[in-house]
Amino acid sequence: MNCCYNTGEGIVSNQRNDWFTVENIDPDTFVISEYKHWEEPHCYLVCGRERAALIDTGLGVANIKAIVDTLTSLPILVLTTHAHWDHIGGHRQFHHIAVHEKEQDWLNHFPIPLAVVKQNLMRHPCAFPQDFDINSYHILQGQPQILLHDGDTLDLGNRSLTVVHTPGHSPGHCCFYEADRGYLFSGDLIYRGCLDAFYPTTDPVQFSNSINKVQLLDIAKILSGHHQLHVPVHIVEDIQNAFGWLKKTDQQKQGCGVFDFGLFSIHL
Repeated sequence: MNCCYNTGEGIVSNQRNDWFTVENIDPDTFVISEYKHWEEPHCYLVCGRERAALIDTGLGVANIKAIVDTLTSLPILVLTTHAHWDHIGGHRQFHHIAVHEKEQDWLNHFPIPLAVVKQNLMRHPCAFPQDFDINSYHILQGQPQILLHDGDTLDLGNRSLTVVHTPGHSPGHCCFYEADRGYLFSGDLIYRGCLDAFYPTTDPVQFSNSINKVQLLDIAKILSGHHQLHVPVHIVEDIQNAFGWLKKTDQQKQGCGVFDFGLFSIHL
């Protein structure tokens, strides 16, 4: 079983796991990716001096905690960008979980049936881990230990993250901003791919407002929730302009379809 991680001198092989790919953003920040699945989700381990934040926990088809434990011995706080199944799959493996107050009930009563989650998980053929059993697959049902609010500061010891409430993709969607390094952990608000604002719990107008909100931040690097890791900073302005065009043409509303803008598309 192989896991890859980046030591700063390039990607090297490590005998750990056949599902996750681990790379360094910098010596204290890791991205844990699930590239074998069609969702290609990313989770981020942000290590401070006193504790570490794990931003999202991915699909939950393999043991992400075992990977985290090889990377740090610090206490782990799980930060949830939003409580969708592909971002909270591994939450059940941790004890300290934070979610925005508007989605605290989603962890206890997930808004779509487990059978639908399983259908989405298995939508496309995938080389799942050998010990993965779809019949025993489940997601966390329980209460978070911490409720997040816009503007909250999370101190990790020599590093801090600010909660930026960015609804639109979901009511309690949050980005996490590290001002000292200019990192924006953008979840499903910003990535190279199809930005979804078409289902009942999404809101295109709020999505647009959230893009306007993060555009005001001093961003050096975007660390997104899915697909390619290289996301140019100018994509924020590009998405902002795209929503502006949709509004101007009276198409910034659900039911208007999919609009392709090159690096990204918007599904309304």
